[in-house]
Amino acid sequence: MADGANWYVVHTYSGYEKTVAATIGKAVENRGMQDLILEINVPTESVTEVTDSHQQKTVERRIFPGYVLVKMIMTDDSWHLVRNVRGVTGFVGSANKAIPLTEDEIAALGIERHEIILKYEIGSTVKITDGPLVDFLGTVDEIEADKGRVRVIVSMFGRETPVDLDFDQVQTLD
Repeated sequence: MADGANWYVVHTYSGYEKTVAATIGKAVENRGMQDLILEINVPTESVTEVTDSHQQKTVERRIFPGYVLVKMIMTDDSWHLVRNVRGVTGFVGSANKAIPLTEDEIAALGIERHEIILKYEIGSTVKITDGPLVDFLGTVDEIEADKGRVRVIVSMFGRETPVDLDFDQVQTLD
């Protein structure tokens, strides 16, 4: 995490997530604490519902009702600002100790997107650098950026075989 900032989970009254997020944002702005509280996020997803009259409507639904995610540098001032917002019942953690989310949890939640620059594209010849097919050469057939995966066609025993790999398991030929 940059500059010691971590993501923390704030527990709120159910249904007050957006209000709490807006209130924290205003308090941060009013007190000039943008350097301590960097981001506020209420994870939502768009869901298409079919009504009784067979009409489809898209609804935005909270993924974690009763929780708001805050990226902040934990100090006494930032803790008190968030903790004293109306509708906040506390930080997720033990007693008065807020526990930050791990890098794996952040990646699983999809809160932060890290830009990945690939040196290969569909049709490129690549070398497999990890796994049971290490040192095999293949051709990139498909790239799944959202999953961090690439499908490579490898020639084994005279047959073309598709192999799904992570981005970091292949490299371009120089």
